[in-house]
Amino acid sequence: MRPKFSTTLGANIGLGEGGLFLYPKISLHVFGYDNPVPDHGFIYELQRGRATTYLLNLALGYRQIVGKFAFYGFFGAGGGFILTPRVEVNDTEDIAVLTNKTNRMGIIEPGAGIEYNIGGANVFIESSYMYGLNDVGNRPFNAIPFTIGIKPNLSRLFNKKKE
Repeated sequence: MRPKFSTTLGANIGLGEGGLFLYPKISLHVFGYDNPVPDHGFIYELQRGRATTYLLNLALGYRQIVGKFAFYGFFGAGGGFILTPRVEVNDTEDIAVLTNKTNRMGIIEPGAGIEYNIGGANVFIESSYMYGLNDVGNRPFNAIPFTIGIKPNLSRLFNKKKE
């Protein structure tokens, strides 16, 4: 699989006064996909297709703040599914039908990141290693997503309501 596009939606939920946090997130990734070995019941190989992942993860992390920077690491597990394309050709009617195969997947995901505080938000860069517990297209699923983005500090909003 070749990387094409990804997005992540998550939250860092502080656990107490230390640096521990809970990190639930949803990862959506799109990969270029070639299937040189047709699945049972399919006779054509597929080239230049597109695979899409929908993965949920729950991680435990630790953050160390140094000035305006925060360095963090996390380790989590989760799962979801990966849709991979299939093509079925009806030669007598000259019709090709594209379908998706749903591959259920458990994952283990360690990762690390750096944040820079810009006031009410943090600019961050993060990377992780997604290790799939199952195969996709007779190959192991492993991915190293890089994420760059902004994390708004919602804790200030919630803390103001309590006062």
